[in-house]
Amino acid sequence: MSDAAVITGDAEALAVATELAADFRKGAAERDALRRLPEAELERLSASGLLAVTVPAEFGGADVGTETLARVFRILAAADASLAQIPQSHFVYVNVLRRQGTREQKEFFFGEVLRGRRFGNAQSEAGTKHVQDIRTRLVRIPDGGYVLDGVKHYSTGALFADWIPVLARGEDENLHVAYVPRHAPGVTVVDDWNGMGQRTTASGTVRLESVPVPADRVVPHHLTFQGPQLHGAVAQLLHAAIDAGIAFGALEEAAEFVRTKSRPWFESVDEGHGTAAQDPLLIQRFGELAIRVRACDALLDAAARAVDAARADLTEDSAAEASIAVAAAKVTAGEAAVEVASALFEVSGTRSALDSLGLHRHWRDARTHTLHDPARWKVQHIGRYVLNGTRPPRHGLL
Repeated sequence: MSDAAVITGDAEALAVATELAADFRKGAAERDALRRLPEAELERLSASGLLAVTVPAEFGGADVGTETLARVFRILAAADASLAQIPQSHFVYVNVLRRQGTREQKEFFFGEVLRGRRFGNAQSEAGTKHVQDIRTRLVRIPDGGYVLDGVKHYSTGALFADWIPVLARGEDENLHVAYVPRHAPGVTVVDDWNGMGQRTTASGTVRLESVPVPADRVVPHHLTFQGPQLHGAVAQLLHAAIDAGIAFGALEEAAEFVRTKSRPWFESVDEGHGTAAQDPLLIQRFGELAIRVRACDALLDAAARAVDAARADLTEDSAAEASIAVAAAKVTAGEAAVEVASALFEVSGTRSALDSLGLHRHWRDARTHTLHDPARWKVQHIGRYVLNGTRPPRHGLL
């Protein structure tokens, strides 16, 4: 890959995302239907400079606001939710370096990101007691480096990555992130993702067999959670932005379908409404759906502002407020994505269910992505915070 463009500010980041999304939207249904991985699209995304917009200014990046970053994801997800999901982990692990990387690590990896290099992820594991039961091991060897062993699943972005951040436990059981080259000895990435939605994320398996890792490629992730932190808030905000994008994209497609393809119901015609778009019952339903989308967008923006406010003055209270704001946005956006993507068929009629049109990808993407972590626990933490002042936990999923 040649060096990427360098984006210099928030307005430019949004303009670039909007331009790319307009092109990515054109092939989204076909990519989904054929399970064609978006390799060319990801190369364009990297070359555009968008993947470097959170690099701190002192290292040459635009360091855009969190509200801008969330809007970028919403814009991309409205066009292609699978494509938008792929760089989510990239930004999470850029954030890990911001928080825990040494000066030398930041200089090296932020330089990589500015050149368009992509981070994937190897975080989740299957068959363990729960999602935080991480069994991948990072063992120190005599030369001062490490050896990495384990198997990861749901590794979105790994297949397309230049670097794969791997979550692993050291010999002291503390969590670390090892940044491993995609083609390092002992690394095997398997494209075995077979989800009903987000079909082209290649969220498959990563096998790590005696992978050598130099000491300067390891970050002590466990330290992130020893004080107030925004790691989970930023990660969850991007998930919320993807859900908000799905809801918006589904509403847009539904409106276009009704305006151009739907026939009016005969009883509506009998009452003098010549097109489906003039049917007062459909108008009512579109109004309800639009309110849902606007609500999740407003909560998304508010949550992003809360994250930025906490970053400017990070305390236990400001971090808690940011996490709760993000949780509210995530719950609302997830509900809106599933509802609007399902209502698309309700308002559009029988023809919209044709497999050849691919409109069902919005619902499949929404239903798949919203399984990432349970909204019910977010509602619990919101309730505890409001009723008893209980701050949310620091486990990284809030």
